[in-house]
Amino acid sequence: MRWLNRTFLISGGLAGVLAVTLAAGVRQGLLALLGIGFGAVLQGARFGFTTGWRDFIERRDPQGLWAQMLLMVLAAVFTLPLIAGSGGELVGAVAPLTISLVLGAFLFGAAMQLADGCGSGTLYKAGAGSPLSFVVLPTFAFGSFLGASHQPAWIALGGLPAVDLLAFGWPTALTLTVAACALVALAAGRAARGGRARVASSAPQAVARDLVRAGTASFVAAAPAAAPAMRGWARRWWLGAALLAVLYLLHLLVAGQPWGIVYGMGVWGAKLVGALGWDLSGDAFWGVAPHAQRLVEPVLADVTSVTNIGLIYGAIAASRWNGPAEFNLPSGRRLAAAAIAGLVMGYSARMAFGCNVGAYLGGIASASLHGWVWFALAFAGSIFGVRIRRRIGG
Repeated sequence: MRWLNRTFLISGGLAGVLAVTLAAGVRQGLLALLGIGFGAVLQGARFGFTTGWRDFIERRDPQGLWAQMLLMVLAAVFTLPLIAGSGGELVGAVAPLTISLVLGAFLFGAAMQLADGCGSGTLYKAGAGSPLSFVVLPTFAFGSFLGASHQPAWIALGGLPAVDLLAFGWPTALTLTVAACALVALAAGRAARGGRARVASSAPQAVARDLVRAGTASFVAAAPAAAPAMRGWARRWWLGAALLAVLYLLHLLVAGQPWGIVYGMGVWGAKLVGALGWDLSGDAFWGVAPHAQRLVEPVLADVTSVTNIGLIYGAIAASRWNGPAEFNLPSGRRLAAAAIAGLVMGYSARMAFGCNVGAYLGGIASASLHGWVWFALAFAGSIFGVRIRRRIGG
């Protein structure tokens, strides 16, 4: 009966895309279809940004980081020439280097380890039926709404203007982006080879020491012990990166902007609190254009929301492609910690101009320096998040 199950899942997806098309137009229907693709790839390849970082921090396994760098490179190769030549019809994810970016990225990195998923991870794991992500999703949405409401005040704290490498021409921007991704991948591989003998430690000092040693091998003494041989690069990682890069390109062409997650979840939170009587007409973010218009329009009219909805369905289909999915119910303490972490994630994502998708992937693939700042601070936050996660358990 597996064929019947798969036929039902495919039919349900196509019916959903048709319904969105009829309700909100062809573009929104295409975005829903792309969202299904994102969810299917993320779940099918188990392509987790959070897991990839945790694997490296805890076990010095670089495969997830390698895959993320491959995704960045491919997304930049596919999109930077198009953005540069579009005359403004296609835009990248470019943001200033503010104090809020630094604080928000660090908090997000720590919280996503407790929530066991970033923005995209929470959506696809919720679609797959993870109880933890079911708890995280509503608090994430409320946090994103609240963080957006406070975002103008955070930005007012100051910082530096945006640095868009495309200003130097797309060949230069692409060369610098590819070189930076290659350096990260190389450093991760070196740190993995040198650090596996000390796998037990994920202390910030240990992780930082391994990365510095890997990046400055000629100046710092090598790791003292011989490392076990690498197991290779699992197909799911590089195949997932390649497929996500293609979907990222298609999303940019259809929507005119990079793939995003958090804004849509903030819209969901704002619509909910508005329905409960919270007056947002004077809000510094939600009370002004174009965000005020988003709250008036149907949710299917919002680019990010419709992609998110498709993503959830894609994860549902992928997780049940071979039959029912099974999950264990975490402890109450673990669920409570995840709910709080979801609130922090949603709020801090708005401080930092996005999550792993909007700021990290979108920023770096758009050749915006804020993407690299986000990566560095969020990874540092993840090191502490992993330690807190161990104390809580899970």
